[in-house]
Amino acid sequence: MAATASLTAAQAYARLSELTVIDVRTPGEYASGHLPGAHNIPLDHLSTALPALKTAAGRGDLLLVCASGARSAQARGRLAEHGIAAADLTGGTTAWQQLGHHVQRSAGPRAVWAMERQVRLAAGSLVLTGLLTGRRRPAARWLSAGVAGGLVFSALTNTCGMARILAKLPYNRPAATDLDATLAALTD
Repeated sequence: MAATASLTAAQAYARLSELTVIDVRTPGEYASGHLPGAHNIPLDHLSTALPALKTAAGRGDLLLVCASGARSAQARGRLAEHGIAAADLTGGTTAWQQLGHHVQRSAGPRAVWAMERQVRLAAGSLVLTGLLTGRRRPAARWLSAGVAGGLVFSALTNTCGMARILAKLPYNRPAATDLDATLAALTD
């Protein structure tokens, strides 16, 4: 598979049994619904997983998945920098589910909102706080302006600083034992 490959949800579904699927979302997002058989390696832990991913890629094709395709495309680029070929799922799990394909859900209380939804809640709350507080303290409006500027920057660069911050919250972090087990499964 070429390092710059992208697969549609239909293409991935047809090849699912021959792909090693790596979900790069946070553990909470992964728990809320992932492709069958997917391994969870959050994007910010990709560097730690490089040796295991190189081993897995040597045995077969890798498919990187996230909610929309943006984070998996970033992951694909980072893997390509290290000589690891992978494809990403165009449209992510959202496109997968829109075609009516099944997702697995993890048992337990780990299921949380998708990162995009967490970002919308945090950004909206900060803007609203800045505007309401700004009625009494005009300087607080700068909070709203700062969030607006961050959203514009996020759109222009296709990155999201707020998502990076939210990914560090405890419910969005993998337990060390979970990540270790995933890496072991990829190297076996």
